Amino acid sequence: MIHLKTVVSRMLTGKWLLVSIAGLLVLGAAVSVGAYEMTKNSVTLSINGQEKQVQTHADTVEGILQENGIVVGSHDKVSPGLDTKVENQMKISWVQSHQVTINVGGKEQKIWTTANTVKEMLEQEKIKVEEHDQLSPALDTDIIDGLTVNLEKAFQVKLNDGGKEKQVWTTSITVADLLKQNKIQLSELDRVEPGKDALVEKGSQVKVIRVEKVTDVVEETVDYAVVKRKDSSLEKGKEKVVSNGQEGKVKKHYEVVMENGKEVSRELVKTEKVSDSKDKIVAVGTKVRTQTVSRSKSSAEPAGREFYVTSTAYTANCTGCSGITATGYNLKANPNAKVIAVDPSVIPLGSRVWVEGYGYATALDTGGAIRGNKIDVFFSSLSTARSWGRKTVRIKVLN
Repeated sequence: MIHLKTVVSRMLTGKWLLVSIAGLLVLGAAVSVGAYEMTKNSVTLSINGQEKQVQTHADTVEGILQENGIVVGSHDKVSPGLDTKVENQMKISWVQSHQVTINVGGKEQKIWTTANTVKEMLEQEKIKVEEHDQLSPALDTDIIDGLTVNLEKAFQVKLNDGGKEKQVWTTSITVADLLKQNKIQLSELDRVEPGKDALVEKGSQVKVIRVEKVTDVVEETVDYAVVKRKDSSLEKGKEKVVSNGQEGKVKKHYEVVMENGKEVSRELVKTEKVSDSKDKIVAVGTKVRTQTVSRSKSSAEPAGREFYVTSTAYTANCTGCSGITATGYNLKANPNAKVIAVDPSVIPLGSRVWVEGYGYATALDTGGAIRGNKIDVFFSSLSTARSWGRKTVRIKVLN
């Protein structure tokens, strides 16, 4: 029989042999792994500007990027190229591209870019941003997929505000936008040329007309009438002033429209009486002398309603004058006619009159300034009309 001690010794010898073999296998594997790791290349990998150190057995740049889970797009920026052989201490850069929409002055385009900011992208695309241009978003904005960049190019226009003109830079499309951009506010009466909805372009001229209405009160005199009364105690042909006339006064209220500080129109809205005029009373003698007095027919004055008026003169031969009176009479065709313009409420149109210093005439015309005891006498010559001037004359209405 085999001795028990011998059996145990044999068993122990076999166990240590197995352990020794296993140990050798592990040691061999460790040596193998260590040798494998020592053969890797050390590479600096920059991903969108963030650097890290990696160890790799990849043969090419494309391989090392794939090892790091990077899928290279067709517009991405890789340096060096994907087919470049990997070397130890190599630096590889990958920048991901983004699709961005650029809108310049209404013209839109989509581009791929590897720029980090809006500023870099515009520089890459050679798009210049001037001082007065409007850009959205700002230059330091980070680029992301789907970003839209709007650039409105500024241009110069002439802006005249109330008569003060200046050159301004603008990116406005309409006149209303231009006014808002320049902080110009319009009052209720102000107007702008062209209108607020008009388009603005380079070289345009925009005028803001400042309009205001003011009230102007003017005090005017009212001529007095001359009333003649027969006096049998006074010798015929003699006249005597019984009481002097006195001019009245009125206040005329005008609504005046001003544009940029200059009057463009006025309208009479109210007449306020200040004082009444007082007639001048003249006694006319009717007492006949006993002796015969010779008087030429031509020196006799006609009988009729008599009073004093303020007279001026006018002519049909002026720029813009039609020569047609208010009653349709053609003064240019009848240059020698004796015609006066009157206030119909004082002297009815068609009346036959006698005017001191002018002679017999017919009331055939009116005038905007002919109000009350005022007349305008007609002359065919402008120089004659000017010579007449403005003066007070006696007038008789014959019929």
